[in-house]
Amino acid sequence: MWNNALMERGIKRLQKLRERRQKAVALFEQGERQAAIAQSLRVSKQSVSQWYLAWQNGDLRRLNGATRAGRKPRLQADQLALIEKELLRGAAAHGFATDLWTLPRVADLIKKLTGVSYHAGHVWKLLKLMGWTLQRPTLRAKERDEAAVQQWNTQTWAKVKKTPKTATHG
Repeated sequence: MWNNALMERGIKRLQKLRERRQKAVALFEQGERQAAIAQSLRVSKQSVSQWYLAWQNGDLRRLNGATRAGRKPRLQADQLALIEKELLRGAAAHGFATDLWTLPRVADLIKKLTGVSYHAGHVWKLLKLMGWTLQRPTLRAKERDEAAVQQWNTQTWAKVKKTPKTATHG
């Protein structure tokens, strides 16, 4: 699901780049100067120069550009679906002491399920692409006594708190 949307976005981007090079070719054919083409298409003069050489040499492969951008993904869509299914089962179901997913835990799960190792920092990018968001646990203890906290804040803290001394400059 998300993988298809990501691929479509990449394909659209590649199409826009290809269209830009085709505009440059049309301008070459009209005799437009390379500097003017670079300015109108908002690209570097070096890029226009490379496109011009490819156009002169009839190298359509270079003008059409890549069929895909970047590296091939290390995980396939079915593997990502399996990872998501297992994440939904919870961390405790995978032998962790708490049901809290951390990036290192998710990296361990990915390695266990697929054999593919990811740095914990990169795991966040994968989770984000899968539509997962950062969730923080509440920081309040179940045993918290709100009345005692209120009493401490209003009475004890006022007695303990240091007030700044008035400084005299002179």
